[in-house]
Amino acid sequence: MRTWTPEPATEGAEALLARCMPQVVPALGEPGFGACLLDAMAQALPVGSFSVYRTGPRPAIFVSGSRGVPDTTRDCWRAYLSGPIRHDRTLRDAGAPPLRVCHITAGEVPPEHRAKVYEAHGVLERVSVVEDEVADEGALFAVNFYRHMHQRALSDAQIADFGAAGRLLMALARKHVALVRADDGANLRRRLLARCPALTLREQEVCLRLLRGMTQEGIAADLGVALPTVKTYRNRAFGRLGIHFRSELFALMLPGGRGPDDLLSN
Repeated sequence: MRTWTPEPATEGAEALLARCMPQVVPALGEPGFGACLLDAMAQALPVGSFSVYRTGPRPAIFVSGSRGVPDTTRDCWRAYLSGPIRHDRTLRDAGAPPLRVCHITAGEVPPEHRAKVYEAHGVLERVSVVEDEVADEGALFAVNFYRHMHQRALSDAQIADFGAAGRLLMALARKHVALVRADDGANLRRRLLARCPALTLREQEVCLRLLRGMTQEGIAADLGVALPTVKTYRNRAFGRLGIHFRSELFALMLPGGRGPDDLLSN
């Protein structure tokens, strides 16, 4: 595993960014952002999927997608939350700068993490640009690209170009997430209340955070309440909505017959 500070742009990185910008910038805040970013990156980086997520007390996945392989990024996230996230140090490095680039292969990942996330979904390699969350101690914001079994190993030059583009990739991901969350928060709340005007404010807040991919533990930390309180609000809200599972909540909110895991993806 390697961790380093993004360096000044190489010639390859400049070419990569020149290809990315016309495609990616107009898609910021739009549903097609993920597909545009992955397509632009794939021209220089042989990867099959990507994800943007936050770890720490309030873990959440913001956007993810795949290209040329079945999209199992949300399955990977759920597997990651099932245990590996609690012990994952692959994005951390003692004394590392707040913004850094990480490269790791499946063989370097701890056994549980490797089995549940990498081996189960055919992932062999990951490059990430990572930033510490200033307002959330212990949390990380990560932009990750994954190479799958059918793809060639990343070359040193490709990894270097990715690293040199890291600062801009981080800025793009953060801007997209901010735009989507600002827009979706109001829209989702309106749609929730259209479904069930009787939802209390706290029930709405819990549902909105579930829709953003947060765990119940993360919601408790975010709202400053106990975990059993979150479960109570969740159960009351689901009872009012006539549902039993988070997937049903997604299905209620997503227009046009989209699947329950498509929120904030693509």
